Order: sequence, then structure tokens, then C-alpha cells
Amino acid sequence: MNICIILFDKFETLDVFGPVEIFGKLDNSVIQYYSLNGGLISNKDNISIVTKSIHDLYQAIDVLLIPGGEGTRIEIKNADLINLIKKLAGRSRYVLSVCTGSTLVAKAGLLDGKRATSNKRAFDWVRESSSQVQWIKQARWVVDGKYYTSSGISAGIDMALGFISDTYSLEKAEEIAFRIEYNWQNDADIDNFCNQ
Repeated sequence: MNICIILFDKFETLDVFGPVEIFGKLDNSVIQYYSLNGGLISNKDNISIVTKSIHDLYQAIDVLLIPGGEGTRIEIKNADLINLIKKLAGRSRYVLSVCTGSTLVAKAGLLDGKRATSNKRAFDWVRESSSQVQWIKQARWVVDGKYYTSSGISAGIDMALGFISDTYSLEKAEEIAFRIEYNWQNDADIDNFCNQ
């Protein structure tokens, strides 16, 4: 499975590495990191990753993953990035977003008329990003067609396991959760952080 992760400055660490931990356990996974112009991308946790330029991404994409984080508040105004996300999503079998990464997908118009969720502590701002999306607050993650969106930060791990359950098997998802000693919240409709 070819997994392409879009990074930008001030991405949220666990939004990326939670799902990476899950997808890395698949025998056939190839995980690559991209950014608008390539090069070193850093976040607030002093994590830096060398990325390739999105413009050099030509191959078919199985999973396009877009994290959230403080940087989404800047990138939502970045027309070049938004347009490229729209273009890449068209070539992707699945598009997954974690936390406020859903705002970038929504800004590209890809969630128009669809159900989606995001970080509950930023939910009002998320709703303002697009009135064309049916934002679901009481959800750990939401699936609508090829689009998977998750609640905040650690919810990306639950969503990634849910994705594995949907595309491989429940047994495979449970095997991975057990292997990483993770208590998987496997009910997409339950988010204990919704009212906090």
C-alpha cells in the first residue's frame, strides 16, 4: 500500500506518527512524506522531516494522509497547497485526514455534501472553514465514501485502525492494536472528548 503524507510547518506530531505506526505494520506499506516545495519541515515539538516536493508526486496513491495542527490555520489560506490537495485526492483511492487536517480537505471542496469530523476543541473554527460539510461533532471518526476524517490527535490512531478493519479485516486491525499495546476505541461514533 502506497501511503503519501502531506506535511507543512507546525503539523501535529501524533496526527502523523500515530497513523504511521499503524500503517507501518502492514507488510506491503510504503510511506513517503511530501510538502509543497520539499525539503525540511518542522513542527512545534522540534520534529523535523525531510520531504519530497508534492510536484514530484506522479505515482498512483492508495492513501493520501493529511494531518492537522496549528499550521492548518495558515495553510487554509495557501491556495497552491489547497489546489494540490484537490488534485492529489482525485488520484487517490482513499483520503484520510486527522484533526484539523479536515479543514484543508474541506477548503478544497472535497467534503462538500459529505459527513466529516475534526478536533472538538477547534470545532467552531472547523465549521467556519466550510458550510457545505455536514460536520459531525459526536464522532471519533467518520467515513463517507473514500474520505476518512478523525477527531483530534490520538483519534487518528483509532481511525487508521478502523481503516485497516474496513480495507483488510477486523482481525488485522485487532492484531496491530495488540502488537502496539493500544486500547483501540473501535466504535467510530464514540468520542469521549466531545463534551470536554
